[in-house]
Amino acid sequence: MVRVGIYGASGYTGQELLRLLSRHSGVEVTVLTSRKYKGLRMDQVYPGFRNIAGQTMMDATPEEVAPHCEVVFLAVPHGEAMESAPVFLDRGVKVIDLSADFRLRRVDVYEGWYQKHRAAHLLSRSVYGLPEIYRDEIRGVDLVANPGCYPTSAILGLAPLLRAKKVRLDSIIIDSKSGTSGAGRDLQTGSLFCEVNEGFKAYKVAAHRHTPEIEQELSVLAGQDVRVSFVPHLIPVNRGILSTIYGTLDAPLSASDLNGLYQAFYENEYFVRVCEPGTFPNISSVRGSNFCDIGLALEEKTGRVIIVSVIDNLIKGAAGQAIQNMNLILGLPETTALDLVPIFP
Repeated sequence: MVRVGIYGASGYTGQELLRLLSRHSGVEVTVLTSRKYKGLRMDQVYPGFRNIAGQTMMDATPEEVAPHCEVVFLAVPHGEAMESAPVFLDRGVKVIDLSADFRLRRVDVYEGWYQKHRAAHLLSRSVYGLPEIYRDEIRGVDLVANPGCYPTSAILGLAPLLRAKKVRLDSIIIDSKSGTSGAGRDLQTGSLFCEVNEGFKAYKVAAHRHTPEIEQELSVLAGQDVRVSFVPHLIPVNRGILSTIYGTLDAPLSASDLNGLYQAFYENEYFVRVCEPGTFPNISSVRGSNFCDIGLALEEKTGRVIIVSVIDNLIKGAAGQAIQNMNLILGLPETTALDLVPIFP
């Protein structure tokens, strides 16, 4: 059994990691950390873990945690991961970081959107953890940057078109809607029930920090610089992301050819499901799972392609994808602990 730690276990992503890892046949969760809930058992903070995972959370440094694990998930805020990752790596612990600290390849881009980077020497060592695109690079590495939730939905939605060079690169608009769990568990006025219920709002318009991450990965797929318009929205549901993506085709393409392009691209990808022609995904169809569902349409009068991509932001957008990456690193079947049927209703 591989010993695994969750560094920052008491947030929504941390508890989702533990929920999934508790059914993993190849690992043992040996350490959970939390400053806020140190000394409490996980089932005292999240009663759903009663009789399943009753580990006590500790407030410990990376130096104290490292001897107890071979793989560590960093479920800590941006800025904190860059401090702890070098400590774990120096002690031979494989790191899967769920913050943004190692996602952006250029330090100047990171510092322009986030803060001063204090572990920039590790950026070239990190692999972007989107298995459907970087599977071969992920296998066997010791530092994976788990993608953001919005970027996951957008990149998977656009990858086949960009690889095939079928869309004008100056035409891409990404309109995304997310459930409130994406804001985390800490108390924030904007996440209160009365602020969210019966509401639907755009936020960080043309200024969201996932924009450079999306553009970086789309540029790699296209082989040249891509700039997009990205607008996120908050909707009154607990979890899920639905991204509606618009782009103008470079040349005429039939609906059948478009569907065939996506079916062929994702033919061997268990976690990406392309909808039948004329049907579109709902976040309720992926809730509680590691799936990304994609629906497609062509608007003949404008020459635009419309892509609808949905994920569970806490699973394929965070914890599930992190475990998918861990499975690849360890040489385990990629679906281990993740072959979950979505929860409905």
